[in-house]
Amino acid sequence: MEARRSRAVNEPVDPDVDPVGPGEGGERDPGAGPPAPPARGEAPVVAAVALGGALGAAARYGASLLWPTPDGAFPWTTLAVNAAGCAVIGAFMVLLSEEWSAHRLVRPFFGTGVLGGFTTFSTYAVDVRQLADAGAGRTALAYLGLTPLVALAAVWTTAVATRRALARGRGRSPRTGGGADGDGDGTGAGARDGEGEAGT
Repeated sequence: MEARRSRAVNEPVDPDVDPVGPGEGGERDPGAGPPAPPARGEAPVVAAVALGGALGAAARYGASLLWPTPDGAFPWTTLAVNAAGCAVIGAFMVLLSEEWSAHRLVRPFFGTGVLGGFTTFSTYAVDVRQLADAGAGRTALAYLGLTPLVALAAVWTTAVATRRALARGRGRSPRTGGGADGDGDGTGAGARDGEGEAGT
């Protein structure tokens, strides 16, 4: 139980998720009363997400203009955008949670905003439907299955590669998996060289 709690604490957590609750799932206790109102200090976070989202969405739209997909063709541009965004997310989350002590607006701006706006699940879904409507059922199924596989492979590969690069820079053996503590059981501090907590 302690190991599970420690791992939950040390893994990167979305700042929008309310971790307060009676169980591991973070569900709010019904008897605890209504949730507290959002803090007034969240306005900079919302602004950072909005600005980052606008930049990321503009970059994705620019990619679709540079490399348009003909009707009925495989949507390589959308697949490449999602793969690239997931690859950057993998490296970014390792750096932010295990290496950097970044300003509190870095993650909302770049992670949620820029990368959230750059990657797209909605266009992926529309592409699948359009391919199916155009009679390209096999292409639609291939694209439907390939996108999540490529996205997961991209984020995992860059996360592992980033951890190994950081470990080499410190002269330590690289982490290969497990919790944020790097020993594979998720029970350690998960901090940069054992000092302090993971980044915000």
